[in-house]
Amino acid sequence: MTHPHHLLSGLALSLAIATGANAAGLTSEHKPFGKTRDGTPVEQYQLRNSHGMQATIITYGGVLQALAVPDKNGKVEDVVLGFDDVQGYEGGTAFFGATIGRFGNRLAGGAFELDGKRFQVPLNDGPNALHGGAEGFDKKVWEAKPVKDKDSVGVTLTYLSKDGEMGFPGNLKTEVTYRLTDNNELHIDYKATTDKPTVVNLTNHSYFNLAGAGNGDILKQVATLHASHYTPVNKTLIPTGELAPVKGTPMDFSKPTPIGQHIKDDHEQLKFAEAKQGGFDFNWALDTKGDIKQLAAEVHDPASGRLLQLYTTEPGVQFYTSNFLDGSVKGKAGKTYAHWGAFTLETQHFPDAPNQPKFASTRLDPGQTYTQNTVFKFSVK
Repeated sequence: MTHPHHLLSGLALSLAIATGANAAGLTSEHKPFGKTRDGTPVEQYQLRNSHGMQATIITYGGVLQALAVPDKNGKVEDVVLGFDDVQGYEGGTAFFGATIGRFGNRLAGGAFELDGKRFQVPLNDGPNALHGGAEGFDKKVWEAKPVKDKDSVGVTLTYLSKDGEMGFPGNLKTEVTYRLTDNNELHIDYKATTDKPTVVNLTNHSYFNLAGAGNGDILKQVATLHASHYTPVNKTLIPTGELAPVKGTPMDFSKPTPIGQHIKDDHEQLKFAEAKQGGFDFNWALDTKGDIKQLAAEVHDPASGRLLQLYTTEPGVQFYTSNFLDGSVKGKAGKTYAHWGAFTLETQHFPDAPNQPKFASTRLDPGQTYTQNTVFKFSVK
């Protein structure tokens, strides 16, 4: 799989010259990050490059716990929401930074059929199952080992989801590798194999605020989604099965558009996502159709200059504007997270795909290997 490589931004380039940086500037370390309620130790891995970028991953939930990125003045700030300790993640319901599995997004009624047999996942989102049920991959402690090559430094996390866990069939061996490059790219590569037919849809649930986590809302940040269609939903946020054009709707981000520009429009879909004020929580069908060399989406923060560009092998992305955050969640460094205080770009197969014959299949059979590759590329403009 080829990955995009872009010229360093002017800022990163000048930093590289100033520090004489090269690939040797890639370092990693790991240390304890406390214990779960049942006493299981959790580790923290810190990946650094020569431009001040740092990705911090914890083995609980396969979580991207922090992501430090320089702004246009070289000031480094953490741009993902999360907690300072394991207990925050254990008690949390927001999936901050988590590796999501076995099935990202919603399953209608929590149920699906394979070869005529019905499987039931516990409901944890009204009448539906969300992100693999109440005890999904985000609530598990993963095994970890550091990895390094000439272009990146990283950590590989592994987890065996046993046959019947959260109702899913098959022993699913899952591997997630986070890699940080000196091009300010964070790669997330997923692999899974099974010993029985099952369904798989893995993603990362990081909440980004390019102004810095906890620094207000994201309404003035400017999003571009290279997607001419999205999958409309019913009132419980299950896709209707239709692929609808974004044109003429608030879902049109085909040109750079401030996230807040249409978020309060009088549109039924926005009310389904957030009844009081409106919000985005939809799957966009990417025009890139799984070509990781093509830009799938980007978000720019005019104030800090930070630019996030997304590349992925997946056919869809869930763009969600943290509609449930209300200032009551206290996160890292004592900061509270405001309503619309972040956005997600969850690369995925479409929600409820096992129950939607028109959507690309999420079935995985023995002998096959599931793969998913996503790149978050940071620069300034």
